Amino acid sequence: MNQRVAPRTPRAGRLTIWLLLAGWSLVIVSSTAQATTPWQKMTLFKHIEADPNTDYLLTEDQGPWMVMAVTFCGVEAERQSKELVQELRSFYKMPAYRYKMEFDYQQGTVGRGIDRFGAPRKMKYRTDKSSEIAVLVGDFATHDDPTIQKILKRLRYAQPDCLDDQKLAKEGRSAAAALAGWRSAVEAALNPDESKRRGPMGRAFVTSNPLLPDEYYRPRGLDKLVVAMNKPLKYSLLNCPGKFSVKVATFSGRMILDQEEIKAVEAGKKMQGQLEIAEVRAHELCEALRAKGYEAYEFHDRASSIVTIGSFPAVGVTRADGGQEIDPQIRLIMDTFGPEKVNVPGVAAPQIGKPKVVGVIPLDLQPMPYEVPKLGLDVTAERSMLGRF
Repeated sequence: MNQRVAPRTPRAGRLTIWLLLAGWSLVIVSSTAQATTPWQKMTLFKHIEADPNTDYLLTEDQGPWMVMAVTFCGVEAERQSKELVQELRSFYKMPAYRYKMEFDYQQGTVGRGIDRFGAPRKMKYRTDKSSEIAVLVGDFATHDDPTIQKILKRLRYAQPDCLDDQKLAKEGRSAAAALAGWRSAVEAALNPDESKRRGPMGRAFVTSNPLLPDEYYRPRGLDKLVVAMNKPLKYSLLNCPGKFSVKVATFSGRMILDQEEIKAVEAGKKMQGQLEIAEVRAHELCEALRAKGYEAYEFHDRASSIVTIGSFPAVGVTRADGGQEIDPQIRLIMDTFGPEKVNVPGVAAPQIGKPKVVGVIPLDLQPMPYEVPKLGLDVTAERSMLGRF
């Protein structure tokens, strides 16, 4: 069977065609390179949807780890948050979302000290309700994703067009970013050099997706690092037989998040810096209290060390009228190790004075009941460490 064969292009002609194509390619690449900034070249082939008609609201599918860029409040919050999401997606190539937050303050909050029944003292807010809109950049599988630090740096020094104070003023609008004026003034005072000054998103931080439940972030059982830090101790709080103890001293240190450092501590390496000092002071206090005959325990996690006293099945006991009251033994420990009361001229009730000390180690200003961590409980969830709405 005869086959039709396309006529071959002469070699010289084919070479001319390839040179022409290569020339056009160089022209296209050159014009593209001139129109893009260095950071745009890095994300040139990464597609981020930026439809101006789409409201990119946060869902459970984003995250689980995010970067909180900024929050908005007031009448301009809706408009400016949408403008920022659009600019972050179209210009900065970041997957940005909006999250509407409603705050109900009618229930009040817990203040310092306790009332006459031994319950934590309740405080009232000046306003009952408020609302804000947060803009988040997300889709990170872990809190230590290397991309997060790059995103944080770019956000903190970015100067989005939609958040330009001068431009907003010309349009007769005001900045709706929460505490925008205050943050700008603080940044100007801290960094007089404008070239080194952070932008309106200079306080961006890593957080979790607020739509996911706490259980999503809770590991199965105690953190391995925490177990390694506490299990060998003679008077570890993990060995306390009760469900509750009374925390009488807290020693803060440096939080451990670096994975290599975590592995080293799990293998037996001593912690460094402030966290090691906190561990030593807590251990010394525990030994001193034991020497005085108290049932003291020590406990260490990634961020701090504590000392507790006593072992109890519950915090409260039932009164004759059916109400709950703090266990008298817990109350005794709180009073014994709490600060001395001082009389102030003109004030009827005694006031809280300086915290007590054991040797030279100061105790907490307000000892409080503390739930004993067990191997089935999570007491170092990274969600609470890194930020939470």
